[in-house]
Amino acid sequence: MVSRFTVFGPPAITILLFAVGAFPHAWWMTRRKPSQPARWGVTGLAAAITAYGAGTLYGLAFTNPLDVCADRTGDGVYMDAGRDYNLTSVSVDSFLPSITCHWTSGHSTQEVWFWVVPLMYAGLTCLVVCSALLLINRYKECAARLCG
Repeated sequence: MVSRFTVFGPPAITILLFAVGAFPHAWWMTRRKPSQPARWGVTGLAAAITAYGAGTLYGLAFTNPLDVCADRTGDGVYMDAGRDYNLTSVSVDSFLPSITCHWTSGHSTQEVWFWVVPLMYAGLTCLVVCSALLLINRYKECAARLCG
């Protein structure tokens, strides 16, 4: 089995980020009273950042990708949990987050959760649409002040 932090760390960090981010978000909502597009834009940005962080296992994919895929044995060989195959290589892509483990059996496994990419795209889409709405509203207000 891979290290406990690799398994339990990213979900715990994700929950912690949402919990810690909820307080400034709530304060911002009550004090500043932002528009609906601004609220959804911030939520989309937070979702995209969190999904990207979870997809890269909060940096483990870049710092030590071998530990994400397999356990290190006493003689320094990385093997899967069933101890049937050795790890030959690891491919890491930063965008879209992807960690692919290649084994001596010839098969490959993907270590990024299935929900990461759709959540990242949904968050980015929400951010772009809401930013466009905010710019359109700002333009209309500015034009109304100058012309009216």
